[in-house]
Amino acid sequence: MSETVTLYRPTGPEEIELVRQSGFKRWPPRLFWQPIFYPVTNEAYAAEIAGDWNVRDSGYGCVTRFRVRKEFMDRYEIHQVGASHHTEWWVPAGELEALNDEIVGEIEIIAEFRRPEAG
Repeated sequence: MSETVTLYRPTGPEEIELVRQSGFKRWPPRLFWQPIFYPVTNEAYAAEIAGDWNVRDSGYGCVTRFRVRKEFMDRYEIHQVGASHHTEWWVPAGELEALNDEIVGEIEIIAEFRRPEAG
């Protein structure tokens, strides 16, 4: 079996529903205003985004984890976009189907965040 890299992605309710419809095998195509697919390198960064931004925007966010063949991911640089753990890959939208073809196993939900109930 080929070597893999573990990627994480903070995900909102609409995107995770499309992942669910794929049998947890593929990411949906980017929308016209989303030229880049941004998986991140670590769970902590994904949890910050899901717990803060996704919950703020939609009331729900989750952290997903998935593995991709290392040989494929080696073509992309890791970019630091803030603190030392704010690291991510920038995959052009036109290459997302190729990334999907390189996923090994399933896309897993490993953490979920919800807006607190008013009360």
